[in-house]
Amino acid sequence: ARSVRLVASWGPRDVLDLATGSGDLALALQRALPQARVVGADFCLPMLQVAARKGLRPLVVADGTCLPFADASFDAVTVAFGLRNMESWPQALREMSRVLRRDGHLLILDFSMPRPPFSVLYRFYLHRVLPLVAGLLTGNRAGYEYLGESIESFPSGAAMHRLLEDNGFRAPRTRPLAAGIVSIYTARRADPEP
Repeated sequence: ARSVRLVASWGPRDVLDLATGSGDLALALQRALPQARVVGADFCLPMLQVAARKGLRPLVVADGTCLPFADASFDAVTVAFGLRNMESWPQALREMSRVLRRDGHLLILDFSMPRPPFSVLYRFYLHRVLPLVAGLLTGNRAGYEYLGESIESFPSGAAMHRLLEDNGFRAPRTRPLAAGIVSIYTARRADPEP
């Protein structure tokens, strides 16, 4: 809900929800911004088919590191729990910057590492508890071991700010949620120097 309110406060006309998956964020954005065009994009066709059954349109099969959209096509780009899994974070961010209009907004919602002392407990949970319990419930312990590793290796806080600033964005800001286990990162497209 907080992510949707932030995007709505920007008043975008055209929004790209990248790594849209089953379309939950894009659908919430459509409800909050009935006058806006919200495009859902994901590289996984079966997930887009789920989003289509929920009523999300338009949908585009797209790789976040090579987007099939013209330069300056969107006022805002959102990506929830998807950037972390993209092959190249810098390339994906450069593509997001490219498809944003001048002063366009980016919102990233993803897992992050909380600050000490919570980080010690959270690491134990990520690497010991989560894989064990999820493995017993799903039979896929390896998938949850990957999840913990991907969360820990994903940049957060100042490291995310540097990544954003190095790849086409300015004025990055972090909004930690759930004691820092999840964070909202926002930034604006950095226009090239004249």
